[in-house]
Amino acid sequence: MFIIIYGPEGSGKSTQCQLLAERLELTKLGSGDLVRKYAKEDKGIIGEICKGALQKGHYVADSEMFVMWKQRFKEPDVEKGFVIEGFPRNMTQALFLDDKLNKYKKEATMVIYLRVREKVSIERLLKRGRRNPDGSLADSSENIQERLRRYKAEEKDVLKFYRDKGVLYEIDGEGTIEDIHENIVAKALEIKEKLNGDETK
Repeated sequence: MFIIIYGPEGSGKSTQCQLLAERLELTKLGSGDLVRKYAKEDKGIIGEICKGALQKGHYVADSEMFVMWKQRFKEPDVEKGFVIEGFPRNMTQALFLDDKLNKYKKEATMVIYLRVREKVSIERLLKRGRRNPDGSLADSSENIQERLRRYKAEEKDVLKFYRDKGVLYEIDGEGTIEDIHENIVAKALEIKEKLNGDETK
């Protein structure tokens, strides 16, 4: 299974991605995890770009994200399935991911859209208080609102792309972590059972 957890920052993507990956025994992939890894370990230009993005609270440009994801998708733990969050954020990224899966004769099994209000996203992110490697606060209301604005500008097209493929499932992201997880798992197991049934026909 190749599952995408999609939604704005503060929707709980990372938490739900981790829980679902553990439940289904799949590899957990995260855009933020990848950026932090390169910021810490890469000594070249991409590492510097990732450090700068983290310090300023900005997104890393698609061109650099694609380089990092190309390398990550080559690793063996990805081949049998994954749960990914934070990517794609826009149509360019969605098409990139679609192309990478197609090369392995795969496709997105399901896209879980965590639906939350902007007010809730901002409150959660400020409460989280994410920090930079030097200990300074990584987020401000202004940074968060700008990232959410950029996300929102792309959301409609991304949702339509996956809805047209018949793999989009909306989940209320404002409940408890446990309730949201169980709702996601129920849908994922339903899809998994259907896939297994199709394979035996």
